Amino acid sequence: MKRREFIKKAAVGVAASSTFGPVFAQTQKRIRWRMATSWPKSLDTIYGGALTVAERVRAMTDGKFDIRVYAGGEIVPGLKVVDAVQQGTVEAGHTAAYYYIGKHPAFAFATAVPFGFTYREQNAWLYDGNGGKLLGELFDQFNMVGFPAGNTGVQMGGWYRKPINSVEDLKGLKMRIPGLGGKVMARLGVTVQVLAGGDIFPALERGAIDATEWVGPYDDEKLGFYKVAKYYYYPGWWEPGPTLHFFVNKDAWNRLPKEYKEVIKTAAAQANLQMQVDYDYKNPQALKRLLKRGVKLRKFPLDVMKAAEKEAFALYDEIAAKDKFYRKVYEDWKAFRADINRWFATAELAMGQYLFAKL
Repeated sequence: MKRREFIKKAAVGVAASSTFGPVFAQTQKRIRWRMATSWPKSLDTIYGGALTVAERVRAMTDGKFDIRVYAGGEIVPGLKVVDAVQQGTVEAGHTAAYYYIGKHPAFAFATAVPFGFTYREQNAWLYDGNGGKLLGELFDQFNMVGFPAGNTGVQMGGWYRKPINSVEDLKGLKMRIPGLGGKVMARLGVTVQVLAGGDIFPALERGAIDATEWVGPYDDEKLGFYKVAKYYYYPGWWEPGPTLHFFVNKDAWNRLPKEYKEVIKTAAAQANLQMQVDYDYKNPQALKRLLKRGVKLRKFPLDVMKAAEKEAFALYDEIAAKDKFYRKVYEDWKAFRADINRWFATAELAMGQYLFAKL
């Protein structure tokens, strides 16, 4: 979606909730939807992305359009949200698309891929670039429409019981890590598991896994990983700017009045902004608290970063050689990445190097 079109559509939603609110509320019928999510309620920021969508939709329709939000496991397991939306078990879902790369590997690009886009770069590709259009074609194949509805920013590299001093230390490690990041880790010798957020701590505590990644300091502190694994690594090279999506069953979407469709688009855009703001506000203090608890903050060794990047792009090329649609998305993503990285390497990098070098 081009910027001017996006702003225009957002304005429609605002108008519906303010200037024309009373008329709008009187003329539209009442609609009740259920939204399944992949998140436990305890993770208030990521679960909050789903709540933001529902709350904004409710506010902009004077309560006529009510979306009830359900935590992971309340209707369907956290990793089955897309299945539920696709089949019409629920009208909508809030989840990370890369959980579903088993359905199609291109789902990874909707969330994040290793050494991919930051939050701002991802938004540029999804809203103004071809990303939204291409991924819309993918979602359509699975009887859904989808809208960016949250982002965590660059994630941390996870929690480990033992230090990672080289690539060799990854071999034989049992780790929870989803998406193509998990595929890359597997190529580096890691035994990979994919677990929903609420299932990670018990697995780490009882030794079923040796390491895990989730999001960043605020969520990780809530989940208690520091109690059983003291080594906290950065950066999360597999998720430099992961987008979460609000998915809607296509049949349910087609039944909506035009005005309600615009309201949903506006509400999702608000959630996409708000979640990033919330994490940027909460993570700094959470990291301070973790360090006071004796957490050992470590940067990934350079050989790990280089080996992971090499394997990541080898993996992308292998998948592209086998899947025509994936190749179309990948080639567009790669060209956009080259251009936007050159720009960020100019003004953004220089400013960051100056500011952060003083810390």
